[in-house]
Order: sequence, then C-alpha cells, then structure tokens
Amino acid sequence: MKGSYILVIELLKKRKIYKWDLKKGLYAYVGSAMNNMEKRIERHLSRKKKKHWHIDYLLEHAKVKYVFMISSDEKIEEEISKKLSREFSGPKGFGCSDLKVETNLYYIDDFEKFMNFISKFLIKYNTK
Repeated sequence: MKGSYILVIELLKKRKIYKWDLKKGLYAYVGSAMNNMEKRIERHLSRKKKKHWHIDYLLEHAKVKYVFMISSDEKIEEEISKKLSREFSGPKGFGCSDLKVETNLYYIDDFEKFMNFISKFLIKYNTK
C-alpha cells in the first residue's frame, strides 16, 4: 500500500529532542510512504533501528498509541499537515524539510477535535 499516515504518539514526560523542547502529552506525526507503507510503519514501531529521521529520535522516548493509514496514489502528506496546522501547533522544522509546511509534528491539546479531523480525512480518502 502507498499513501500517508499519522502516528499518534504519547510522550510521558517533557524531553529535548534536537533543538526542540517537547512537553508531555499526545502528538500527531504526519508521514508518507509511496512504496511500502506497512514496512515504513513497522520501522517506526520497531525499537531496534538506525536513527535517520527526527521521528526516530522522538520515538526513542515515546510510545505510538495509534496509527492511521490513508491510502493514496498521490503524496498527500503536505495536504494533511497543512490542514492539521489550522487546528494544532507543533515544533517548527520537525520532520518536514522536504515540504512547504512548518512542521509534521503536532501537539494534540484536544483529542476529540483531533479525532473529528481524522475521521473526516479518512472518510475523504479511504472511500475513493
């Protein structure tokens, strides 16, 4: 399967990851895999991996709680991130060096609002 995904990550205590001071709580990370999304997610969930991306360093200290997969032949990671940025904020520059967004990591301060966002997005793309 190819497409984009959102990892919901729980950080149990505040941490400094690179230059970012992240507070305790839930975060949504937006990513994409235009070849084997299942393998990419499996890699994120693995504890034994070579660290390559910002998310690898965060996941060393956090736990993935949920994974949302959005099947798409087009790369929609940037679209998802832009829409999330209208509702949530995150550390500038995290995981988005190849996109025209400020971040790909968003602090979830309202889980119900986040789930409403996710359900609309999943319905839009997974029913095409």
